[in-house]
Amino acid sequence: MPFDVTLDDIRSAEARIAGRVRQTPAIQSAAAGARLGTTVFLKLECLQNAGSFKVRGSFNKLLSMTEEERARGVVTVSGGNHAIAVSQVARALGSHALVLMPKTVAPFNIALTEAAGGKVELCEDAIVAFARADVHAAGGRTNIHSFDDPLIIAGHGTLGLEFARQAEGLTHLFISIGGGGFSAGVGAAMKALNPALHIIGVETEGATTMTEALAAGKPVAVRPTSIARTLGAPFATARTMAAARAFLDDIVVVSDRDAIAELVWLLQNERILVEPAASCVLAAAMLRRAAFGPGARVGLILCGSNVALEDVAAWRDQFGL
Repeated sequence: MPFDVTLDDIRSAEARIAGRVRQTPAIQSAAAGARLGTTVFLKLECLQNAGSFKVRGSFNKLLSMTEEERARGVVTVSGGNHAIAVSQVARALGSHALVLMPKTVAPFNIALTEAAGGKVELCEDAIVAFARADVHAAGGRTNIHSFDDPLIIAGHGTLGLEFARQAEGLTHLFISIGGGGFSAGVGAAMKALNPALHIIGVETEGATTMTEALAAGKPVAVRPTSIARTLGAPFATARTMAAARAFLDDIVVVSDRDAIAELVWLLQNERILVEPAASCVLAAAMLRRAAFGPGARVGLILCGSNVALEDVAAWRDQFGL
């Protein structure tokens, strides 16, 4: 299928959610620039409401629903940031969210989702959860897919419009991939504004959903094992694969260890706490730093910060960091 979210869709989303989400800062990082040998901008979406970019798509989706639809409630599948965001947005707009999570999800994410107003139902795994979501949708709730919904994707794309205004003339952009909705929206926005921009998607070992789908030429079911839990989508879709083909120049896969090493570096050097799904983009840029020519301007999107300090401590011990 051809990709079906346009720059106009993203601009409409930006107008719709204005005042509902933060315009997160983009900073030039001298320390990261010294390591990469070029000019580096960090997009601090880790400071977004609900701790990640996910509120952008969630607001765009729920604000596009009727009052009657919102009153019947929503259901969604997520083990992390999407769950938290949909729960918070639903409560803010007078709706209520049922969140289906794999039973292996981190207790920290369950607590954040419930604190945001969501009702959590645990399932055997994400594949079972998606099937259960269809059952709840048949009962009247709106099923909000975490990455295969044009309104969700358009909402996420508003970050691309924002970053393009904040850091003009970027030559390279590194963005993490889960199911592919985030990179689809941001890619659609930023490639439309700057067709010469090189966009590099990033996955972690054990969460190579898009890499495997593109290699197979079709969506395939995976059971993620990476510690970057918010990258652990069980499959890509025809829509997000189409976006990956259209907007991503390459995909880099990094190790969990490298993602945690850069998480620690960002905390110690930029005083920014992010999750592994965000720090992996710096790890990928480090792997590709030889490709940055004179005058390169590199953007790194730090997409979220929903991580428990206990997990960070355990990961440092695990990898000897």
